[in-house]
Amino acid sequence: MLQAFVRDVHAGRAGLIRAARRAYLLGLVALALPGVVLGGLLVLVRPLSAPLPAVLLLVVLSVALSLVALRMAHTAAKNTELPARQAALTAAIQAATAPGVPVLLACALLSEGLAAGLFVVLAVGMHALVWWQLPGWVREPEG
Repeated sequence: MLQAFVRDVHAGRAGLIRAARRAYLLGLVALALPGVVLGGLLVLVRPLSAPLPAVLLLVVLSVALSLVALRMAHTAAKNTELPARQAALTAAIQAATAPGVPVLLACALLSEGLAAGLFVVLAVGMHALVWWQLPGWVREPEG
C-alpha cells in the first residue's frame, strides 16, 4: 500500500489526486477509529439521553467546525509557497476533519439512534463534499 501511495505521489496530477484521496481516507479512519471504540463502550454503559436542544446545538457546532476545517484545507491546498505535493497532502489530511467531527459526535451519541443517525447523515454529506472538491485542490506537481 505504501509503495502504491509513493508511486501515486510521483505520477503527475492524476496520481497526486489518488494519493490525496488515500491520505484523506487514512486521516478520516485515524480520526474516527477511537470514536467508534468509545461509542461501542457508551452503548454498553447506556448513558442518559441528551436533550433535544443539546443535540441541535451539537449539530450547529458540528456544521460550523466542519466548514472551518474545509476552509483551512482549501487554504492549505492553495498555498503557493508549498510544493504542490505537500499542499495537496496537507489539505487532504486537514479535510478529514470535516466529516470526522460529525462521525465523532455520532459515536458519542450512538446509544441515541435518531441523533446518531443525524450526525451520520451530516458526515456522509461532508465526505461527499470533500471527495468532490479534492481534485480541484490539487495543482500540477512541479518538475
